[in-house]
Amino acid sequence: MTADSTKVFLVQHVRSEDEDDEDVKLIGVFSSRETAEEAVNRLRQTSGFSEFPDGFYTDEYTLDRIHWEEGFIV
Repeated sequence: MTADSTKVFLVQHVRSEDEDDEDVKLIGVFSSRETAEEAVNRLRQTSGFSEFPDGFYTDEYTLDRIHWEEGFIV
């Protein structure tokens, strides 16, 4: 297994109507940044997403690793 095969690219779309109203959609998990970008470029042309083309976010994650260890405020 190469180092690159342990990475995935999570694509989400966030639509914010205002400060209190946020709509987050998990678009998909991709094996490369290139395939993630291809998906985003295709979806930017579709109804709904085309009205919020800057709402896409791609994050790189390493598999089998905890990415949030700080807990949360109760």
